[in-house]
Amino acid sequence: MIDLFGAVLLFFGVVTPDVPAFDELRASWRPSDVVVLDRRGEALHEVRVDRGNRRLEWTPLADVSPALRTTIVAAEDRRFFTHGGVDWRAVAAGMLRPIVGGPRRGASTISMQVAAAVDPALRRVTGQRTLAQKLRQMRLAWALEARWSKQQILEAYLNVVTFRGELTGVRAAAAVLFDKAPHGLTAPEAAVIAALVRAPNARADIVRRRATVLAPGLGTAVIDDAVDRALRAPPGTGPRVTGAPHVAARLVGRNYRGGLFTVTTTVDAAVQRAATEVLRRQLMTVRGRHVRDGAVLVVDNASGDVLAYVGSSGELSASRWVDGAQALRQPGSTLKPFLYGLALEQRLITLATRLEDAPLEVPTRLGLYRPHNYDEQFRGLVDARTALASSLNVPAVRLLGLVGEDTFAEQLRNLGFDNVREPGDFYGPALALGSADVTLWQLAGAYRALADGGIWRPLRLTPGDSVVGARRVYSPATAFLVADTLADRESRSATFGLENALATPFWTAVKTGTSKDMRDNWCVGFSRRYTVAVWVGNFSGEPMRNVTGVTGAAPVWLEVMALLHESVPSRAPAAPAGVLRAQSAAAGGEPSRTEWFIEGTEPLTAVAGTPPPAPRILWPVAGTVIAVDPDIPAARQAVSFEARGAAGADWRLDGVSLGAATPSLLWRPRPGRHTLQLVEDGERVRDSVTFEVRGAAPVN
Repeated sequence: MIDLFGAVLLFFGVVTPDVPAFDELRASWRPSDVVVLDRRGEALHEVRVDRGNRRLEWTPLADVSPALRTTIVAAEDRRFFTHGGVDWRAVAAGMLRPIVGGPRRGASTISMQVAAAVDPALRRVTGQRTLAQKLRQMRLAWALEARWSKQQILEAYLNVVTFRGELTGVRAAAAVLFDKAPHGLTAPEAAVIAALVRAPNARADIVRRRATVLAPGLGTAVIDDAVDRALRAPPGTGPRVTGAPHVAARLVGRNYRGGLFTVTTTVDAAVQRAATEVLRRQLMTVRGRHVRDGAVLVVDNASGDVLAYVGSSGELSASRWVDGAQALRQPGSTLKPFLYGLALEQRLITLATRLEDAPLEVPTRLGLYRPHNYDEQFRGLVDARTALASSLNVPAVRLLGLVGEDTFAEQLRNLGFDNVREPGDFYGPALALGSADVTLWQLAGAYRALADGGIWRPLRLTPGDSVVGARRVYSPATAFLVADTLADRESRSATFGLENALATPFWTAVKTGTSKDMRDNWCVGFSRRYTVAVWVGNFSGEPMRNVTGVTGAAPVWLEVMALLHESVPSRAPAAPAGVLRAQSAAAGGEPSRTEWFIEGTEPLTAVAGTPPPAPRILWPVAGTVIAVDPDIPAARQAVSFEARGAAGADWRLDGVSLGAATPSLLWRPRPGRHTLQLVEDGERVRDSVTFEVRGAAPVN
């Protein structure tokens, strides 16, 4: 019903202003926070996108507790349901109060306050509104009453009113002050929130006194408790959900367009919490070895859904906002399975192929490259299964020479390592040992391809992520052979022993890696259902002290994998079509054993033993350049000629015999180009290298 004063104004031709429809106001609501949800709708993280005011999701009136609705109306506009937008009794009382004595009190109704919120011209910056603004506010309040229901006006008010500090709207007030949803507010909490509307930044005693007046029957104890809890929360921040900061940074930064309140991810909140806790606990264990940072990814093999994305160690890190899952680092030996897989795919080797683990020097444009195994030992001839499972470096470098650096670099790019440069000779032979920069995300995707029968597919962080781009990078047979090798505890024992952080009571395939100078260590592996990838190191690039993949990253991998399989089995996969077992002699003439082969590569008959290695010059290697020092006496300068399997052969240098080819012969260097040979029966050359000595002849 339009009151008398409104009718008078209309009579004198005051036109009722236009007001937005209620649905338009609600649709235009822009939260200040985006909530990142896990796959089941649980809040993972909140991201602030508007620092001016804290606003959360629009709250329907039905989702506000009856206690708060009643208390707000009683506190702010007790005749709200009977007036037409302006409470003339309150206006008259406000005008008479200075005359009869008493404090001034505003007469703005809930409708008028909503009118001020929807009209930018009525938003007060400082001081009181002018008379013209007041009249405009009244006219707009009548217009609202004409178009909106009382319930809609009250709902809008509860969403736009400021309660304390930056908190706008009942949802933000309930969440920050009491860690609740609006429907869960109790009567004492409702009294405190209503008291804050009139004085948002009032002292505790003022809020307590006003709340007691609003709820006189509740008693001072419950009011005091509610006031203490509410005012304990910092008015500018309040509790936040901070379980996945790097997920939020990736998704909100990519998807936020204004008005978006939630982003749903593939992450499982329980797995995320568990992985975060395991990583932090392990980093505390090795903190004394100069380790501060780490990252963990958990992937569902079937779907590619990322179930956990832990980008850093949080407060343990000096650079907690760096995303360790996306940082480019050297992966060490974690690239070896893809090299062996490529050699198997091309039928260049089988798992029974003998690879030489002996001192090796490879000429490069930067000098001689001399790979060493982690334990600084050489094992002679080893089968490919043992070389991969035990992560031997020299056989991997030899295998890269067989496969080709360019071919391997191309295969790595097919596996999702987009940062690997081509041609592969950019890295040289060190590419076999992980000299290319990759990310933990890329490693997880590549290992998932092995778990998925050799098919690479993109990982997913949101249900809507595109999975276009799937490609086969290995045959099912090759993927099976590599996975079976990485799961072979016995073959792994040559380097790691039988009991270590890679051993699980269920089937898993796993590989570790450590970069140069112990700057990074990794552990990546998969079960039948999950792939888990872990990186441990320092974002600063500083080296760790005596921390390897087994001691740094592997304990995290082991514990996370065990948690995932508390009630989920993981049995060894069956061999795919095209894979068969056959007898093959082990290295060093040991008794034959059963090995998996890709059909067509198996031996025709069992081999009883291994023939002795062919004579070979180990040092110097072809192309070596040796510099003599003229200041050092000649007697103190010598070059060691080293050979393997040279029994019965002779050394020959520049056509001159040097005698029997002992494993090592010291020779006094002479300037010039020289040809060193191993000769049998006086004429048959078994190996030959050319090298150069530079500099003046030393003084005797």
